[in-house]
Amino acid sequence: MTIRDDHALAADLATEAGERLMRIRERTGFDDPAALRAEGDRAAHLLLMESLSRLRPSDCVLSEEATREERLDPRRLTADRVWIVDPLDGTREFSERRAGPGGGSLRDHAGGVGSATMDTERRAGPGGGTGSGGLDEGRADWAVHVALWERGRLTAGAVALPAQGRTLTTADPPKPPAHEQGRFRIAVSRTRPPEFVKKLAYLVGADLVPMGSAGAKMAAVLTGDVEAYVHAGGQYEWDSAAPVAVAQAAGVHASRIDGSELRYNQADPSLPDILVSLPELAASLLAGIRDLHR
Repeated sequence: MTIRDDHALAADLATEAGERLMRIRERTGFDDPAALRAEGDRAAHLLLMESLSRLRPSDCVLSEEATREERLDPRRLTADRVWIVDPLDGTREFSERRAGPGGGSLRDHAGGVGSATMDTERRAGPGGGTGSGGLDEGRADWAVHVALWERGRLTAGAVALPAQGRTLTTADPPKPPAHEQGRFRIAVSRTRPPEFVKKLAYLVGADLVPMGSAGAKMAAVLTGDVEAYVHAGGQYEWDSAAPVAVAQAAGVHASRIDGSELRYNQADPSLPDILVSLPELAASLLAGIRDLHR
């Protein structure tokens, strides 16, 4: 088993789970969002757990959808290899229709600025399923996360963005465009942006871009749709492990908002805050956060 194998496995599993979720959304529709969320969560979780049990039987797994007893299993704290997965990051977005033509796309959230592929509406076909050649009606800002932690650090990961038709992976990290002088964009929660981030944006000369799931926001940094993501409203390891693995492989800054290291496979999987940004902006963002917390 090689490191390359782990990169490829993370990408394959995230992509396969995403394709299954697209098929479920096509078949189920949006009339009962709660049922759609429940079916999607369950199906993606089972696919990832069964696949990892078969392909990496000696590894431990920490999943958002695991039971409390499974999360507290002490074996993972002494394991050398732990897969940290979020089978469906952004269940709310997964179960919602777009607000209008392209209304659920990251490009639309970014005020019309972004890569064209981020807003692609997927037609029927493997993983893109919308049936009979139609267009998918749902939001695009949700993701599937698969990451591998080994002996204290993240070593492989993938973030599938199924409704956008792409998977970001440590096997072939994206190359975010460098930021030129001037204003930049910070991705924030579309439902509960931290109040201090509004003050931070004013302080550093940035515009706020509301988006859906944590994975979609971090992916937007990697694809150039925004330049930073700041969050301090509480998260868990599975919310960020895979996006951070890809970000680090791409040379993007990722840390706590005080600049300290993001630590994974802890007894308590909560991670209260995170900063992901282009490396050239990290120092000014961290300085601004320090000034606001004095």
